Amino acid sequence: MEFRVLGPVEVRRDGHRAAFSGAKLHTVLAALLVAREEVVSDERLCRLLWGWAPPATVSAQLYTYVSRLRKILGGDVLIDRRPPGYAMCIGNSTLDLSEFEGLARNGREALHRQDFENAGNLLRDALARWNGLPFANATEYLSDAEAPRLMEARAVTLEHRIAADLALGRHEQITGELTGLVAEFPLRERIRSQLMTALCRSGRQADAIHLYHHGRTVLAEELGVNPGEELQATYRALLEGTLDRQPRPVAAVRAGAPAKGSGQGAVFPATLPPDTVDFVGRERELDLLRRALAPDGRSADRPRRVLVTGMAGLGKTALAVHAAHRCQRDFPDGQLYADLRSPDGTPRHPERVLLHLLRALGPARDVPLTADRDHLVRLYRERTAGRHLLIVLDNASGAAQLEPLLPNTPEPAVLVTGRTALPTVAGAHTVALAPLGPRDSLELLAAAAGPDRLARAPGAAAGIVEHCGGLPLALRITGTRIAARPHCTPDRLARRLSDPATRLRELHFGDLDVHTSLLPSWRTLDPQVREVFPVLAALGPPPFPAAAAATRLDLSEAEAERLLEALADAALLEVSGADERGQPCYLFHPLVRLFALSLGEAAAPAAEQPVGRPERNRRLTPRP
Repeated sequence: MEFRVLGPVEVRRDGHRAAFSGAKLHTVLAALLVAREEVVSDERLCRLLWGWAPPATVSAQLYTYVSRLRKILGGDVLIDRRPPGYAMCIGNSTLDLSEFEGLARNGREALHRQDFENAGNLLRDALARWNGLPFANATEYLSDAEAPRLMEARAVTLEHRIAADLALGRHEQITGELTGLVAEFPLRERIRSQLMTALCRSGRQADAIHLYHHGRTVLAEELGVNPGEELQATYRALLEGTLDRQPRPVAAVRAGAPAKGSGQGAVFPATLPPDTVDFVGRERELDLLRRALAPDGRSADRPRRVLVTGMAGLGKTALAVHAAHRCQRDFPDGQLYADLRSPDGTPRHPERVLLHLLRALGPARDVPLTADRDHLVRLYRERTAGRHLLIVLDNASGAAQLEPLLPNTPEPAVLVTGRTALPTVAGAHTVALAPLGPRDSLELLAAAAGPDRLARAPGAAAGIVEHCGGLPLALRITGTRIAARPHCTPDRLARRLSDPATRLRELHFGDLDVHTSLLPSWRTLDPQVREVFPVLAALGPPPFPAAAAATRLDLSEAEAERLLEALADAALLEVSGADERGQPCYLFHPLVRLFALSLGEAAAPAAEQPVGRPERNRRLTPRP
């Protein structure tokens, strides 16, 4: 059986098209196919079918569509109900999208090896899988959500195929095709550059010069930008009389390798921080990251963006850096790292981060001294396009900061860490970190303190692990203190940590401090949320529902829940189970609760007063 989505959604059995109709039935089939055996939630299917105005009978209609598909497709295809949605396994059947992606990937690899003949054949075969606009007979909601990504993948594959043809000297054969493509994609600078090259090699230098100036006008009028680096380089080579030679095309040069005659060494950025020598645990999370980041053939033309979230001190950076080092072989063109947070805890401006990344991508002398974000973004995306890079963006604060730093081609993979979910990382795999379990906590403590010192005090070690609440930062601080100070025995430190009133002060060593690591999350809160933070901590360690918070704060339950969700979004509160009414319960990490109670002397008396009456409240201020 053959499935097709690169054009009208179709099912073919023995060469004949299966008879079924209706945009919504085609939409359900296409959504399940594109998911590649992953679960498509009822909520997503609902949006793809009806947008934001679903009918009251959503569940019944979804069940009907899936039942019809099962009947049409028969036993060769399994559509399984897996809450919260459905997943489909097509078995030995074929999907044109998977074939396209596999051929395109192999073609790119052949292009990098400079096997131009084979590359051209593979890329032509990949493009032959297309039969029009993807999802042409599905709903507009599905087309809007999925088609732009596929159309971009097709355009990039087309550029690679043309690069192979140019390298083989077929400029005269493809000039007509390129002329039509420039008219179809007037803003794609690489295609314009390729037509300039073909024209020049065909003895039409004047037409090539006119094409450049026309493109510069189009870019200025449509986008307000100047031509990018590749198009300008083609123009300079045209004026210098070197474009009619047969150098390797830009798309075929291995990313970061020097162009012929450049005299420059290869630029393979490697700016990752050193790996953590004593990294402990997180094997499940590491496996998830490896599988999400490494190209696997099924997602070669889909952006690989992975997000690691969790509260401060959980080891998001250590996990991301460790995973990046383990994945180095999958990214032969280099690994980039940028910390998106300044030393004082404030978010860094995207322009500064872009300049840092551009200098790493090199050559540094070509990085413009400008604060024009649009120009820097365009240059950054040009330099990352087509390169098999891993880009680690650490401590992201929000969508506005992150969006300019994301490449716009599928080859670079991006690993982001942040304390909350970031909608900018569209379609990202999200890995939410939890505190370490007792065994991993003890292993991390032993790695930092030295196993011999802990072996002599197993009871104290267990007490330290309990007081640190599975927070890797706290465990590393206590272990480092034991290792660095012979007089700081595990028994003595366990006794000092046993007092909640002084525990946070003990969790400090050098630049490492639990209280300081939590402050940036607190500072981002709205004033009203800051105000209730210590008051809610006074509710105690057990989980509590919004109703209990509402009583303490003298607010409506809905308003209390809004404040609780704001704290959860800032990774200062966890959602933990539900009460007897099925409403979510909230839980403070033990150290976060102590942090909240330590924010000022006003916290304790304020906790006795209802926050819903501001005139009776005292302003809470953080500890210096």
